[in-house]
Amino acid sequence: MSLDSRLWGKAAGLGMDARGAEHTHPLICHLLDTAAVAEVVWDELLTVHQRSMVAAALQVSDEQARVLAAFWAGLHDIGKISVPFQLHRGGPKSADKDLLAHELLREPGYAFGAGAEQDGQSHEAAAHWWLVGMFKEIGYPSSRRRPQSQLSHAVAQLLGGHGGRFHPVVYDKDSRCPAARHPGIGAGSWEAQRRTHFDEVRRVLGVKSVPQGRMTPGAAVVLTGLVTLSDWLASITEEIRTRLREEGWAGTPEDLDAYWQIARTAAPPLLQQTDLLGTGFARPPDSAQCVGKTVLGASMARQLPDLVADHGPVMVVVTAPPSEDRTGAALRAAAVLGHAANARGLFYALPTGSAADSHMAQVHAFAEHALTGPWRSLLLHSSSRLKPAEAAQQWAHANATDGVSAEPGEEWALTANSWLNSHHRALLAALGTGTVDELLQAVMPVKFNVMRLFALSGKVVVVDEAHARGAWGQKLMLRFLEWAAALRIPVVLAATAADRSVDAMLAAYRRGAGGGIEPMMQPRQSPGWSFVDAQSGSGHLPQQPARASRASTLDIRVVDGSPYGEIQAALAPMEAAGNGRAAVYRSTPAEAISTFQQLTQDLPGLDVILVHEQMRNKDRWQRLAACRGAFALHCGVSGPSVLVTTPMLEHVRGLHFDLVISGQAPLADLLARAVQSTGDRSRLVVLRADNASELDDAALVRRTDTLLGTGRTVSVPEDLPVLLDEVYGDELVDRLGESAARELQQLDNQRKVRERRASGTAGWLEVPGPQELDGDLGLLSRDHPGMTPDLLSSVLGEEMAQVVCLYPGRNKQGQKVYLLEDGVLEKKLELDAKKRPKPGQLVPYLIPVPKRLVEAVEGDASNAWRNMPALHNVLRLNLEEEDGEWVHTASNHRFRVTELGLQIDQLR
Repeated sequence: MSLDSRLWGKAAGLGMDARGAEHTHPLICHLLDTAAVAEVVWDELLTVHQRSMVAAALQVSDEQARVLAAFWAGLHDIGKISVPFQLHRGGPKSADKDLLAHELLREPGYAFGAGAEQDGQSHEAAAHWWLVGMFKEIGYPSSRRRPQSQLSHAVAQLLGGHGGRFHPVVYDKDSRCPAARHPGIGAGSWEAQRRTHFDEVRRVLGVKSVPQGRMTPGAAVVLTGLVTLSDWLASITEEIRTRLREEGWAGTPEDLDAYWQIARTAAPPLLQQTDLLGTGFARPPDSAQCVGKTVLGASMARQLPDLVADHGPVMVVVTAPPSEDRTGAALRAAAVLGHAANARGLFYALPTGSAADSHMAQVHAFAEHALTGPWRSLLLHSSSRLKPAEAAQQWAHANATDGVSAEPGEEWALTANSWLNSHHRALLAALGTGTVDELLQAVMPVKFNVMRLFALSGKVVVVDEAHARGAWGQKLMLRFLEWAAALRIPVVLAATAADRSVDAMLAAYRRGAGGGIEPMMQPRQSPGWSFVDAQSGSGHLPQQPARASRASTLDIRVVDGSPYGEIQAALAPMEAAGNGRAAVYRSTPAEAISTFQQLTQDLPGLDVILVHEQMRNKDRWQRLAACRGAFALHCGVSGPSVLVTTPMLEHVRGLHFDLVISGQAPLADLLARAVQSTGDRSRLVVLRADNASELDDAALVRRTDTLLGTGRTVSVPEDLPVLLDEVYGDELVDRLGESAARELQQLDNQRKVRERRASGTAGWLEVPGPQELDGDLGLLSRDHPGMTPDLLSSVLGEEMAQVVCLYPGRNKQGQKVYLLEDGVLEKKLELDAKKRPKPGQLVPYLIPVPKRLVEAVEGDASNAWRNMPALHNVLRLNLEEEDGEWVHTASNHRFRVTELGLQIDQLR
């Protein structure tokens, strides 16, 4: 049967012909476009290791694997030859508004049975169902009893998942006649055209080999990524318009051979415009040139290159107090691993968005020396997710210093219309700085989770403070590390001190690499490092640093007076002396604002800076940039300076203080804040009467308070591991009286129940490990009852909403408009014809707030705004002026906006 070129694959946005009929792109052309792009992705984007994983799994040569990968990519949309798709109401229309596909209905071969048009099967699922039998028919290995274990089903399931989710196993009785279960697949000419399209793609590409291997998890991730990425690129509307066929194009074999050459010519520029090609790692300098200032850096520089040369890609674990030196050691390790693995980029993951913001400058400076070729950088966390490239631009502007060009950061921040500027594509960027959430979502059954694994599989991943996310995050991190090892992703983990959670991460990477089950412990001395071989799963403990590079003493003093009184008393000597730098941590933005206002009034001799999370992105970034100048280690700023902030800054680097003041918190959090205190004898004052954050665990806060008593002197970093173990020890309870011990035991029990519940739910939610799939990719997308978006969000930490505050104004014509800046007409909210804003315009003005604080607030967003996926979590607040303040009043809350940020008052 000859190929029917009327069957369309793309139509939206392609314009109309002279007669008013909408242009269509024949399905066969889209299939060949995608196959041509897949060839370029294989040649230019995949690493050597990614290609070898596929070839080894299929048991074919590298060239044969390349042809097969392109062939399969060319079959991804064959499920569009189905009744529901071709007759879809949203399909192409002719001049008289009749569906073009209705032409098919006049032909007997395209007849279909009852229920075919209403068949709810997607075209991706249709491809999966139909291709199982087709691959079996041409000789791919198959099995009646366990189809998922064989290649015929694995490839079909993989191609059916190009829309972001894999579909359940199709068993033999269904694959023999898929139309019996899903009439929308169609018989007659529908079946004949699927076969013709299949055969023509196979012929044009010259596919001759029939692989006999099995689909390994690693090969499945690489092929899924290749197919999905190729489809995305081949679907760029502007490029399709340049390849539209003339009316009457028949799709004969000669036509297809000619079009294949057109598609192949068009494919390389498609990939070049994505900013994905050409990035690599430079050869690291000799150890003698990069010993660095620390004994940790010296130890790693001296030993790591030879160890990596002997053992290949590895996971390196570094334990040391948080500092720019530790970050530098982790990045230098990443450079060694990246060069050895021929990686094409790096992703640096941190616990919070604020920490990501603060690290971006150091990561960018590292990339200038460590990366070769063109590279682009994105900022990836909840506050930047709407437009990660524009967030990077705004960050660059906010962090600009004197002497920087008029457009600071533009040479490395992507333009707003970049193809990568998308939530699902952003991780593909050569350099990313973001939160650990981006990694954890790769092992949760969310849409395009496997694309996340693919994006990371060609990079080095650095995880800073990997154990700082609670029971949920720790459980999911272990599963991510299993997948990272199976994919041979080089990983660098940085943690404050070695403990059981760090040991568990070592074990997880070993498990994913197929290593033994014997335990391996991270060295308890600090600083320390170790690594796991990703090829054999063997653990290695290199010679450890002999001593800490900057041993110091931390004086912890616990005070009982009123929080503000104790803060004022601790800072008064600084004002009197006329010098010094201090940080004051308050548990909430409201308390931070109140403290800032009181200090500026009561201690006018202090230069007080306020930074908290409920500020607009641009304001928070600008203040952090100012802090990096005022509180740098060797800062020349004169006069006493105080930073008032919240726990959001405890993972931020580059800030150094003579004194840190904090309310009650778990010991690990207190130490994270205390290490920002500098000098041979640093100081931490803990306010016992201050409220702990409502997100802090009450048992750990109580244990910390009991352990510290009225104060304690700690040797840093030697005593940190012992101190962290001590806060969890049973001996702590023995120090207490009977009543206090009973109360602490009750709090401990509650904590253990919460942790077990969280760990259990995370275990239920996480995708299977690579050894547990047994060929069924559908397990990576399984849809459990009760797995709601709220549950998914809760796993990643407290769910956040984004607030944008709008001021009333008038344009030059006197019409009412909304302004992003009070009284600044140039900052008018821009809306399109459908009354929707440009999401990128909002990025600098977004204010992240806990969703629980705004759940009952309806806001002023229109339905057109609310229905935009990018703005789903953005709450618009139209402000009104009351008593000299800008406010928005809802049923339960009043929102007040000042230059100090957003304050939320509970009304009832």
